[in-house]
Amino acid sequence: MTGPVTLVAFVRPQALPCGQPAHLSRATWQHGGVTAATHSTLFPRVPDSADAVLEGLDPEQRAVATALHGPVCVLAGAGTGKTRAITHRIAYGVRAGILQPSSVLAVTFTNRAAGEMRGRLRQLGAVGVQARTFHSAALRQLQYFWPKAVGGSLPRLVDRKIQLVADAAAACRIRLDRGELRDVTAEIEWSKVTQTVPADYTAAAAKSGREAPRDPAEIAQLYAAYEDLKRERSVIDFEDVLLLTVAVLQDRHDIAEQVRAQYQHFVVDEYQDVSPLQQRLLELWLGDRENLCVVGDASQTIYSFTGATPDHLLDFRVRHPGATVVKLVRDYRSTPQVVRLANGLLAQAKGRAADHRLELVSQRPAGPEPVFTEYTDEPAEAEGAARRIRELIASGVPASEIAVLFRTNSQSETYEQALADAGVPYQLRGAERFFDRPEVRNAINALRAAARFGGNDSLLDDAPDLPSQVRAVLSGKGWTPQPPAGSGAVRESWESLAALVHLAQDFVAARAGATLADLVVELDERAGAQHAPTVQGVTLASLHAAKGLEWDVVFLVGVAEGMMPITYAKTDEQIEEERRLLYVGVTRAREHLHLSWALSRSPGGRPNRRPSRFLTGLRPGSQAGAGRAGAAGAGGVERGSWTAAAPAVPEQAPRRRQRTPARCRVCGRTLTDGGEMKLMRCEDCPSDMDEGLYERLRDWRGEQARRSGQPAFCVFTDKTLIAIAEAVPDDEHELARIPGVGMRKLRRYGSDVLALCAGRDPADGQDQD
Repeated sequence: MTGPVTLVAFVRPQALPCGQPAHLSRATWQHGGVTAATHSTLFPRVPDSADAVLEGLDPEQRAVATALHGPVCVLAGAGTGKTRAITHRIAYGVRAGILQPSSVLAVTFTNRAAGEMRGRLRQLGAVGVQARTFHSAALRQLQYFWPKAVGGSLPRLVDRKIQLVADAAAACRIRLDRGELRDVTAEIEWSKVTQTVPADYTAAAAKSGREAPRDPAEIAQLYAAYEDLKRERSVIDFEDVLLLTVAVLQDRHDIAEQVRAQYQHFVVDEYQDVSPLQQRLLELWLGDRENLCVVGDASQTIYSFTGATPDHLLDFRVRHPGATVVKLVRDYRSTPQVVRLANGLLAQAKGRAADHRLELVSQRPAGPEPVFTEYTDEPAEAEGAARRIRELIASGVPASEIAVLFRTNSQSETYEQALADAGVPYQLRGAERFFDRPEVRNAINALRAAARFGGNDSLLDDAPDLPSQVRAVLSGKGWTPQPPAGSGAVRESWESLAALVHLAQDFVAARAGATLADLVVELDERAGAQHAPTVQGVTLASLHAAKGLEWDVVFLVGVAEGMMPITYAKTDEQIEEERRLLYVGVTRAREHLHLSWALSRSPGGRPNRRPSRFLTGLRPGSQAGAGRAGAAGAGGVERGSWTAAAPAVPEQAPRRRQRTPARCRVCGRTLTDGGEMKLMRCEDCPSDMDEGLYERLRDWRGEQARRSGQPAFCVFTDKTLIAIAEAVPDDEHELARIPGVGMRKLRRYGSDVLALCAGRDPADGQDQD
């Protein structure tokens, strides 16, 4: 393949691109300022001609619609009307007689998106075009060709594989609880979409940096047993649909040619979410042709944990050097104020996706500035959001046009209760209501049983107060003092149980002398008082569940270190995906955007939380940290290779190597203050401290000081305890690297501190001096 890259760059609204028809006025394509690109999928009438299909498109959307030959890559920012552009492209090609409807296959990732695309195409007069998910298109082909390729009928497709995984675990004599079943199932799904066989799982998981929920060798064993069990029972799963279709098309060239004769033009939406297996299937559909149009935005890649990768989007011009590339950056969804914040988030991003970010330009009238609010604690944050939401509804904003978005599903309960207390109806999207979750129901049943048995329950023998009683009961249900590693079902279940533990602490603080039976009554009343989900209600959703949706008013809550980015995001790649997740949240808002965080978890707690590092330089009163990347351009041709910029400070003349200066592990600034050097960060840089561990370390330090009859700081200073709670060392080597922990203290206190970091109680009276 030869030929230059053609890139249709963004042009500012004041000027049309060279060659643009003079009749295409700003008023025509903006419909008075806002197109129907994202706000509505309803069109009043079917266009009466091919040219009429192009009416109302902006210059870049029009360029997409008229680029019907050769490979086309559409880089589409949030709210820029990508679905509008590609549906008009298909409709224009069909109405102009260039594309045959039955020869076009449009592929997306959800049934909802595929249905929306089919509806738009019908309203544009392009009846007969196939719009399907990858799995739906592959299943249809597999069912048709299976008798010819293999013989007999296609094996039965199982809707849910979790029971098969449970049976495989039983065959391997490996016991998995419900959460582990979900996590192992997710690992098997990831392995299959990345085309990893059981024998290669351990190496592949290590290479990709995955944090396996069980020993990798055990998961590989379970994966192999699962595959054997499927063969024995003659069933297949959803990943097999893609794998088997790929196998048939690879092995049977006659069938591959038959498919290629049927489908000659392909469109792929959300291309940044394509997995290696889906990409392989797409390549087999295409063969050696290049009639392909892909649409995506690397800055909205938030599903890498499922195997999705933006590499196929970013490498499109490498595979297709003659591609036409169109960048959609006119944002019709959000006000300039919201767009400015979204652009600011990406301007600080790092990594390959950040190098290809799109700088959005709002096409809407000016609106209110985003509101940043700091609260003393999480309940106050929820009550503040609920109070503001009630005011918005009273002023005429429909409840269905308001959303509260959070990082994890475990955060929902606080907002469910706050909205219920405020009399505001709500609906949960993408998650069960808190009190409907199986782990919560099981936990409440266990608490009820313990309350009924009272003093006869041995679990409560060493639990003198209500919080310790709840911890004792829930420890048998999966709660531990330290959260589990990873981000799967086990973590979500733990967060639900931890919410009950925190609730017990808050309950006894409000009602001194409260019993376990009192708490059970309180839990029953809370469960019964919750509003039933209703489409008229305020939407409560995780940031992942909010992808593809939009509201007039969005509350982004819990935007604090430890939650955004989430605590277990450690690598640079994981941190950048957290930034993209916040970017997705910000770009859900059309007009009003509220961002908030709490200084402590509960009323009266230590105010040691900080707003998310992602807001540094964006919220009032904060300054951008060192190493901030420059903002991307609005568009333009990307040519040739590039080299990294020269370092800001030139290399000095060679000299003897001396001690490396201490640098902040967050912003990279050289540290000179002793306290900051102990923390290994600037005093003002965000902390990712484990608050629970810090409190346990303080309690332990107080006991050590009492036994030795010396001040607490002689054991460890506050700064050293904070540094330990931030680093959470796993062994003596890591602990010894923390400033303030010398060899003497390591010998004397090391085993105790490491036990606390691991979530265990230190040995009583241990003293190795």
